[in-house]
Amino acid sequence: MARKSLVEAVAEDLLERILGGEVAPHEALPPEAEIARESDVSRLTVREALKALQAQNIVYVRRGLGTYVNPPDAWTGLEAILKAASRGATSHQVALRLLEVRRMVETGSAELAAVHVAPEDLAAMETAVRDLERAHEAQDLDEVTRADMAFHDAVLRASGNPFVPVLLAQLSQLLYAERRATSAFPEVQRHAIEHHRLVLEAIGTRDPEAARKAMEAHIDQTYADYEHYVGHGTAPGGPGPAP
Repeated sequence: MARKSLVEAVAEDLLERILGGEVAPHEALPPEAEIARESDVSRLTVREALKALQAQNIVYVRRGLGTYVNPPDAWTGLEAILKAASRGATSHQVALRLLEVRRMVETGSAELAAVHVAPEDLAAMETAVRDLERAHEAQDLDEVTRADMAFHDAVLRASGNPFVPVLLAQLSQLLYAERRATSAFPEVQRHAIEHHRLVLEAIGTRDPEAARKAMEAHIDQTYADYEHYVGHGTAPGGPGPAP
C-alpha cells in the first residue's frame, strides 16, 4: 500500500475532526497556521489539504473570513459520504438509504437485463440461487450473504451497462453489512430464494416489464423483512412492518 502524502494525511485528519463533530456544519475550521502547528506541517501543506476537501465540497471558503464546513448532504466525495453515512446516521437509517439506492438501480437493471441478458448471465444467476439454497440448508450466514450478493451482481452485469455494477461496487462494504444483518433470519433467506427464482424466471422470458416488476417485488419484500426482523417504523418508498 502506498504511503499517504502529508497533504492526504492532513485532509484525512481534518475530515475525521469534522465527522467527530469537532467542527459543525457552517462553522469555521481553525486558521491554517493553527492547523499547520498542530499537524507539524507547513502552511502550504495545509492549504493543499483544504483545497482537496474543497474539491469534494466538504468545505467552502469565505474570503477574508476562513474555511467553513458544508453539511454532509452537500458533499461530493464518495469516501467521505460513505464515512458520514456510517457515522452520522444510525445503522437503521443507513440500511434504509441503501435500500432506496438498490430500488432505483436494481429495478432498472433487471429491466435492461431482460433485453441484454446472455446465456452465461442466466447461468451465473442460476448458480447463485443454487449456492444460496445450499448455504441456507447449511445455515452458513457468510455464504448466504455472498450468494445473495452474487445473484444481484449477476443481474447488474446482465444489464449490459458497464457503469451499473461499478456504481454499486463503491457501496459494497455497506451493502454486505446490510445484507448480512437481514439474512441472519432463516425466513428472510427463504424469501430471498423465492424472489431470486422469480427474478431469474422473469429475466429469462426477456420481458422487461415483467423483470422490473419481479425485482420491485423482491425489493418490497426486502423492505418488509428488514422492518419486521431488524428495523423499526416504516421504510420510505416501501411497505411498513410485516405483521
